[in-house]
Formats: sequence, C-alpha cells, structure tokens
Amino acid sequence: MKKTILISLIFFLSSAFADSEIEGERLAQKLGLDAASKAIIQWERVFECQRKMKRYHIDQLSKQEQKILKKYLIDHAIDSDHPTVAGV
Repeated sequence: MKKTILISLIFFLSSAFADSEIEGERLAQKLGLDAASKAIIQWERVFECQRKMKRYHIDQLSKQEQKILKKYLIDHAIDSDHPTVAGV
C-alpha cells in the first residue's frame, strides 16, 4: 500500500513539473524570449527590475505566470546545466 502511494505521488509530482516546464516554454515563445540568450544572473536581474520586465512584456503576465517563466528561463539559461539549444 505504501509503495502504491509513493509511486502515485512521484507520478503526480513529475507530471506537474512537466506541465510547468511546458507552460514556461510556451510563455517564453509567446513573448519571443530565448532562455539561452542570457546567463542565469542576467535573467534574475530582468525579474528584479520593473523597467526590464516592461521591456520584455513580462509585466503583463500574472504573478504565477511570471514565476513559471522565471524558472524556465533560469533553468535553461546559457550557463545552466540544461541550456536550450537551437534545433534540438
């Protein structure tokens, strides 16, 4: 019984993460943002500055969408462990 619950929990969490990842990619494409165009620190600075968020139209997103987008951009920044690569 415990094993079944554990497996179900792992499946649920992994599918939730995948949905968030897909949503982050969708938001980035919608705004014309390429995660690999900046380093992690640069993306963090974008989200810290209202002027920069406005330049990239991130300010028009809900707080939840901003959070998802930020995670996606940082996770796939050029200096991250899994940067986005064109054509892959």
